[in-house]
Amino acid sequence: MREIRGIIFDCDGTLADTMPLHWKAWNSIATKHGLHFSEERFYALGGVPSRDIIKMLCEEQGKQLDHLAVAKEKEAAYLPFLPEVKAIEIVVKVAEANHGKLPMAVASGGMKHIIVQVLEHLRIRHYFDAIVTSEDVKRQKPAPDIFLEAARRIGVDPLHCRAYEDTDLGMEAIRSAGMEAIDVRQLLVAPAVALS
Repeated sequence: MREIRGIIFDCDGTLADTMPLHWKAWNSIATKHGLHFSEERFYALGGVPSRDIIKMLCEEQGKQLDHLAVAKEKEAAYLPFLPEVKAIEIVVKVAEANHGKLPMAVASGGMKHIIVQVLEHLRIRHYFDAIVTSEDVKRQKPAPDIFLEAARRIGVDPLHCRAYEDTDLGMEAIRSAGMEAIDVRQLLVAPAVALS
């Protein structure tokens, strides 16, 4: 068993139950711009920044859109849903139990100003020593960069980090970073495993 000296959490779908709300925002923006984007694909691309998804969709569907501007529209469409965001309690309890004992960080494919608002809304921002987002690294999940940067900022060797995620791309990123990976989807099915 490796010694765990730091813990890193994804945010959307891991600490916060935001994915259905993000989907509502995505659906309205995709419809507005005539982009085909299925709910199934949205979930498969969990952890990929909005700007990258829009760029990909435009290339695939032959659309000429400013992917950065449309990404801002998507984030603006999501913000009104913030009051509806609820915590994923089983994961938040892990952060709560380790607060003040181990350094902890958030590693999210989202935008920093939105992730901070989500954490503040849930009243858990103070648990985390660092927040790393898509703006802080060049290569996004499934590349390990975001988790490696989070480990660097909390001063813990990646080999001694445990990270929590809810997507296949995120799990791949954690494993590529050499960290112990916990799949939140399995915790939600078998809650007893979470705090062990």
